Amino acid sequence: MNSQRILALVKKDLKHMVREPALLFLILLFPVVLTLAFGFSFGAVGGAQQTTFQIGVVNANENSLYPQYAQDFIANITSTEILIVEPYADNQTAQLDLAQGKIQALLLIPADFGASCNAFQTAPDNPDQWINTTVSLYLDSGSMVATQAIPPIIQQVLAAAIYGDQQATVPRPIQIGTPSLVEVTKQTMFDYMAPGLFAYAAIFLTMTVAQSFTTDRENGLLRRISVTPTTATEFMASQVLSNMIIAVAQAVLIFVMAYVVGYRPDVGVGIYAFAFVLVLLFSLCNVGFGLITATIAKSSGAATGLSFLFILPQMFLGTFVGAALSSAAQTAGRFVPSYYVTDALTSLLLRKAPVTSPIVLLDFAVVSLASVVVLAFGILLFRKYGKA
Repeated sequence: MNSQRILALVKKDLKHMVREPALLFLILLFPVVLTLAFGFSFGAVGGAQQTTFQIGVVNANENSLYPQYAQDFIANITSTEILIVEPYADNQTAQLDLAQGKIQALLLIPADFGASCNAFQTAPDNPDQWINTTVSLYLDSGSMVATQAIPPIIQQVLAAAIYGDQQATVPRPIQIGTPSLVEVTKQTMFDYMAPGLFAYAAIFLTMTVAQSFTTDRENGLLRRISVTPTTATEFMASQVLSNMIIAVAQAVLIFVMAYVVGYRPDVGVGIYAFAFVLVLLFSLCNVGFGLITATIAKSSGAATGLSFLFILPQMFLGTFVGAALSSAAQTAGRFVPSYYVTDALTSLLLRKAPVTSPIVLLDFAVVSLASVVVLAFGILLFRKYGKA
């Protein structure tokens, strides 16, 4: 066995790797991106997951006597870091959200809450001067954890804020009413995942486009096209159009399959049309990512691996993995276009938000801008460096 020949072959392989940027990026960056994507998504980075509950609060004492007591009560609830307070202006809206499962509990603070607290603070030993009142509490009957965990937390916060160190056996003017259990409209896990599936499918256009362009370049097709009357603009337009057809087919196929397994969003035809337009815009963005990948990669095999540098962050940070994301990952997700697609589709199909709602329009604007910028950059980069 000739050691010189072995060393020569090793040297040759190392030179090939260094001179092929796609292989170098794939070897060095892909493990990094994969590790970070899993770490951010499942809580290894950004802190461990903590169980929290969304609790709606209707403060009728806000415009009555001594409103500071209700404000302090709400602030103490927030400080628990277990109950996330969602303020509501009226009981009807809050009850509707509770019935839809958007919040796990509802707390109604009566108008005489402040007066009752003040009367107790003024004469804690004279029950004749107290003003008795009741704080109403409604709970999601479908959540066993919420029904067991929330009432004692509310009771403890109220006792600490109003009564201080007094024993529980001492009569008190303010009581937490017997929790009312509300039957909540339950969604399946698939109902929450479905909006992200549309974005998930479009993401893989990055790999398709990258493989297509690198294969055409390897076969000499791009060089042959360049000597025909076909302009570069015509060629790029044909590629974009063909991928848009693929994107439409993917979106239709996903919805059909979702319908088959029982997905029935209660929305109109206009919402579906808007959703398809949004997915098409996002597909343009992934065509741009595919062109960037094809520019860097020098072979179809390298393009396949390199495309995951764009696929993985969008897949884990911006699609249906949202329920498992840490707080740091939720923030990082705002930097990938797929996040805004999923957010808009969730608002439209799950929350039944209108197309004109501010959050949907903002998501649409971000996706549109990202798609135009990434596609334009991908076309310019490939036209300049990708055909060789």
